[in-house]
Amino acid sequence: MSSFDVAAESYDRFMGRFSTHLSAQLADYAGVASGQRVLDVGSGPGALTAELVQRLAAEKVAAVDPSEPFVEAARTRHPGVDVRLASAEELPYAEDEFDASIAQLVVHFMADPVAGLSEMARVTKPGGVVAACVWDLDGGRAPLSLFWQAARDLDERAEGEGGLPGAREGQLEEYFRAAGLREVEGGELAVEVEHPTFEEWWEPYTFGVGPVGAYTQSLDERALEELRERCRELLPEPPFTLTGVAWVARGSAGP
Repeated sequence: MSSFDVAAESYDRFMGRFSTHLSAQLADYAGVASGQRVLDVGSGPGALTAELVQRLAAEKVAAVDPSEPFVEAARTRHPGVDVRLASAEELPYAEDEFDASIAQLVVHFMADPVAGLSEMARVTKPGGVVAACVWDLDGGRAPLSLFWQAARDLDERAEGEGGLPGAREGQLEEYFRAAGLREVEGGELAVEVEHPTFEEWWEPYTFGVGPVGAYTQSLDERALEELRERCRELLPEPPFTLTGVAWVARGSAGP
């Protein structure tokens, strides 16, 4: 079972609380504008999809994700959007179908990032935009960074996610160029999320979502409680606001 074959509501409370804040910024960065047809790659339950529908209307938006629960949720939440079960590396579309293809918080989970970005370029019209963002996991500025710091303080086996594809500065741009995209540029996006209580911050880490969820579910009750308390020690007194920073890149498709 994939660590993303979980209920959409679990993802919403875990990463959705951050990704919803990223969506408008990423859509702006990709130059999404009225009249375009845009593909959301690795859509999850549909945080970015919702932003695209608001800007373009449902019939102008398509979305793919390899998780069946997420695809079902996106179809329910966004009627009229062409939502399909597929991976980034094998997009079920013809060449030059979209004005832009966007991947939010997805590249670091692609089996082959260059292949995935190459597919995004293939289905994008010449001169269209391919854009993606991933958390700065290597630099310790991701929303998940404090959790992994606490885990490493207690467990030398806790590797974290800093080694995932795209997590290092400049890596996204490298992938974009390797995928044949032109006029590649990069930068960063930042989001702030307020947490009213420690429990509101902590509980979603136990829902089994992604590498974090797989790690917490591997711990026995005592180890999980130790990790919980170490996180509490590292965080400010609630309510507190945390900032997450994501690397972002874009390029032009076509010859």
